Amino acid sequence: MDAAPREAWERVRRRLRAEIGEEVYSSWFPRLELDMIAAGTVRLSVPTRFLKTWLQQHYIDRLTALWREEMGVERVELIVRSAVLRPAGAAASVRPMNASGFPAPAMSAAPARQAAEAARAGASGTPEVGSGSPLDPRLSFSTFRLGASNRLAHAAALKVAEAAAGSGPVFNPLYLHAAVGLGKTHLLQAIAAAGSEHGRSVVYLTAERFMYGFVAALKSQSSLAFKEQLRGIDTLVIDDLQFLQGKSVQQEFCHTLNALMDSGRQVVIAADRPPAELDALEERVRSRLAGGLVVEISPLDDGLKLEILAARVGALAQQHPGFAVPPDVLSYIARHCGQNGRDLDGALNRLLAHNQLTSRAITLEMAEMAVRDLVRPSEPKRVRVEDILRIVAKHYNVTRADILSQRRTANVVKPRQIAMYLAKMLTLRSLPEIGRRFGGRDHTTVLHAVRKIEGLVGSDRAMADEIEALKRLVNDD
Repeated sequence: MDAAPREAWERVRRRLRAEIGEEVYSSWFPRLELDMIAAGTVRLSVPTRFLKTWLQQHYIDRLTALWREEMGVERVELIVRSAVLRPAGAAASVRPMNASGFPAPAMSAAPARQAAEAARAGASGTPEVGSGSPLDPRLSFSTFRLGASNRLAHAAALKVAEAAAGSGPVFNPLYLHAAVGLGKTHLLQAIAAAGSEHGRSVVYLTAERFMYGFVAALKSQSSLAFKEQLRGIDTLVIDDLQFLQGKSVQQEFCHTLNALMDSGRQVVIAADRPPAELDALEERVRSRLAGGLVVEISPLDDGLKLEILAARVGALAQQHPGFAVPPDVLSYIARHCGQNGRDLDGALNRLLAHNQLTSRAITLEMAEMAVRDLVRPSEPKRVRVEDILRIVAKHYNVTRADILSQRRTANVVKPRQIAMYLAKMLTLRSLPEIGRRFGGRDHTTVLHAVRKIEGLVGSDRAMADEIEALKRLVNDD
């Protein structure tokens, strides 16, 4: 594919992200890919039928308008990636790596599984969610690489997986959260795979699969059977909870969660952020999730990255005899090429391509050239609204509850407006998202606070110094 369409696609994505906010964009658009441009039509692909339907209903007009402004095209078409053959020369997707160092299953497996499930649903009238989403047999506890960043999460997952049939829940719910590529899915699938070994009925579902099953059940008027399938199991495992959207779907998830936990069944959940930051979910759902064991998987340290790289090189060597990477090159990649397994996978794919296509031996000099655009400086600290609330409350001697309350006394209004201003300046959250985090306020209230503090900062030197001091406290926390 020529550079111009790819550059146009990057511009479209940046504009869309700016318009709808980071929260919505990261929930629905990361897996949307440019497939081809021909005859005035842009074809974009997604991995699942559900995602295609949702984007078609909510964003196809906006996508079309953005593409029209960028390249003058008149039509945008959405397809499921497994449903068509990519034309020669089209950009090929790279299979990501999980925390064990193995490539994740091909994206085409999920849509194929969903098509089969849809066919069964059409025949029986009931969506078959009882069998769950497909599992990758390589994602087991034995292949999971341990380090300081994931040891607690691994121990908690293993404890849940090894619970005997009929025993009560260990941690309920067990909630794992981490950025992409750090092993959440690996641990969840390992729990699901180990269930049968201990006589437990375990169902592993992605949030998309849960939504698909619920919507299909409503359409086929078999929602009662859908509920019974899920509530009759011993352990429910839900992956990528941040993708759970829609009021009715969230209500059903909450009912299912409560029913399972109240009856002594185990629930395990993973997402890319802690429960308090899942703004799209209702407060009662977030509260129930936070009541269990919440464990964060931190970015990989250099030692763990080296273990993952060694495992991945071993897997590649089986497919490509003679492929080997010197220790100094592995150390260079571990230090400079990202914080998760998928970043490492991309770097190794570059080395493999250069080695196989040019017959050049892999050296440190060659590696520096091959991965130079993957090398990036240390990522800035991720600031959370919770951190801002805590620091501002402490600084002004008020409580977090005061800031989130409806009180309008001067000693509360000022910290509240400053906290809103800092949330807008230091995080990627949109005004509506910030409003929800501040007691469910309207985005216009946040905008008013931001503009007021901006005005004070520009006219009052003492206020400007105060804001700078708070920024340092938040960033150094």
